[in-house]
Amino acid sequence: MIDVAVQAEAVWGAAEDWEALAGRAVAAAFRLSPHAALLDEAIGIEVSVRYADDEEVRGLNAAYRGKDKPTNVLSFPMVQSDLLDGLANTDDGEVLLGDIILAHGVCAREAEEKGVDPAAHATHLVVHGTLHLLGFDHVDEAEAEVMEEIERRALAELGIDDPYPVEDL
Repeated sequence: MIDVAVQAEAVWGAAEDWEALAGRAVAAAFRLSPHAALLDEAIGIEVSVRYADDEEVRGLNAAYRGKDKPTNVLSFPMVQSDLLDGLANTDDGEVLLGDIILAHGVCAREAEEKGVDPAAHATHLVVHGTLHLLGFDHVDEAEAEVMEEIERRALAELGIDDPYPVEDL
């Protein structure tokens, strides 16, 4: 069972149900990952999603990545990727998979640049962040392609267009 704990700063507004959005995005990422079976396990797996402002994300990015600027999403895994398959065997019944933090201003600017709804872009970022918690990365092209394909499929499942369209040259 996946539990998504959500906190949203006021700057994100109340027009969108950010908790429901995060829950759908996290579940979609899980369903399309090699760890989909965890959705049916009795263990409680918690993912924390925080909708923050740019300044908070800038501080975290500086402290943990050495980059003194905001970024769209940060993920902080609490479980090593090689231990994910053994989560169902834990004896304490709960595990915190990790934290995902989105920066409002960066997300809003990127959505505008891409011509997409900010909630759709935030959904993409939560899917992306969840995949990082599940051990995916995009440091090289092959890894990026695998991660992007899962993102495409998860977002399609949620009725959101491909965030990585192929552009004609």
